Amino acid sequence: MPELPEMDNYRRLLSHEILDTPITDVAVHREKSINVASEVFIQTLVGHKIIYIERRGKHLLFHLDNGRRLLLHLMLGGLMYLGSKEDHPDRTTQIEISFGSKTLYFIGLRLGYLHLHTAKEIDEVLADLGPDLFDRKMNEQKFIQRFAKRRGALKSALINQHVIAGIGNCYADEIVFEAKIQPSSKLQDLTEKDLSDLYHASLKIIHHAIDHGGYIELPLTQDDKLTGGFNDLCQVYDRGGEPCLRCEGTIERAEIGGRKVFFCPKCQDEK
Repeated sequence: MPELPEMDNYRRLLSHEILDTPITDVAVHREKSINVASEVFIQTLVGHKIIYIERRGKHLLFHLDNGRRLLLHLMLGGLMYLGSKEDHPDRTTQIEISFGSKTLYFIGLRLGYLHLHTAKEIDEVLADLGPDLFDRKMNEQKFIQRFAKRRGALKSALINQHVIAGIGNCYADEIVFEAKIQPSSKLQDLTEKDLSDLYHASLKIIHHAIDHGGYIELPLTQDDKLTGGFNDLCQVYDRGGEPCLRCEGTIERAEIGGRKVFFCPKCQDEK
C-alpha cells in the first residue's frame, strides 16, 4: 500500500506535469471507484484545471479551479501512470483523466477510490485523520504526547492513521529498526527517550524515502528515474531470513495484529 513517501513523490512529480492544464477528457471504467454518477464526475472535471495538489497522510487532494476537490486513496495495489495510450502499462485502469496528449491513468483501484467533494466535505471525511510528521503543528513534544498515553504494541500504534497519518507497514518496520526498538514493544514500557528516538528515526526514514522516490516500482512517467528508488534501500522490510545489515543477526518475520512485521531480534531491543 502506498504510504506517505510514495504519495508525496506522486504529489511532487504531478505538480510539475499537470497543474493549470485544462482537463480535456475523463473516462470512468469502474463506477465503484467514484462516489457520484459518472456523468456528474465527468461534467465537473472536463474543461477545468487542477491548480494545486495537496497530500494528507496517504491521501492526495487535487484542487480544481471550480472549488471542488478530488480525494484519492490508492489503498492496496493502487498506482498511477501519466503518459500516452501508446506507452501506458498493460494494466486495467479504473479512471483516466486526460490533459491534451497526456493521460493520468488510475490503476488498481479495486479497494482505492477517487472521490469528488466540496472543501467542506473533505474536512468532514478526514476529520478523524491524525497529523502527519510534516504537519506544521507537529513537533517532537507533540509526537511524544500522541504515544505516551496509549497502550499496546508499538507497530500497531505507528500504523494507526488516527494517531499519526501516513505511516504503514513498510515504514513502521524501517522506523523501529532505525530506533533500535522491537516492533512488538509495548507503548506503556517505552521511556520518553525511546519516544524521542522514535520521532527522530521517523523523520530520518521518511525524508530518506521521499528523497529516493518511495518503494513503488512502477515509474509515474516513461522517463521517471526516481520512483521506486527506496525499494532497494529497505533495511528490514520484506527481508525475512536475510542477514541484518547492521549486525550479525538474521531478519525475522512475524505478525502483530494480523500485520506482517520484519525486525532484527539481535540489535533491536524489546521493551
